[in-house]
Amino acid sequence: MTQVDFYILTTNSSDSWLRLACRITEKAMQRKMQVYLHAAGESDARTLDELLWTFSQGSFIPHRVVDTTHKPPFDEPVLIGQHGPAATSDSEFQAEGNWDLLINLAPVVPEFFSRYDRVAEVVDNEPARRKEGRDRFRFYRDRGYELKTHHV
Repeated sequence: MTQVDFYILTTNSSDSWLRLACRITEKAMQRKMQVYLHAAGESDARTLDELLWTFSQGSFIPHRVVDTTHKPPFDEPVLIGQHGPAATSDSEFQAEGNWDLLINLAPVVPEFFSRYDRVAEVVDNEPARRKEGRDRFRFYRDRGYELKTHHV
């Protein structure tokens, strides 16, 4: 069963939640994990793309922004997108790579979340994102997922 971790920030600066997603991505990369950053929209995807180059001095995180026109396989260990991996079925998804970690930055739980070994939900103190985070927490809890919460 997919492991779900919520990372709760006490701040709500404009990009602190995206920077935390970059830190989680960096740690996953150190563990040789494949990561999919699920952005809420084009603007967040582009911001993540830029932050992965600049959020930490000396870090290098090879990544690619993908959309529905990009098809697997992907050489980069980190993908950023809004629509999930470009596989058309679970069997194609399994054949095209082992994506270990989904970092969800969208307001709702993506339908493909259970394909991943782990899901990281990043929530800051911005009122709308906090409410959406609570909704996602209830979604997982009501379906029997074991949830872990980390206050950052």
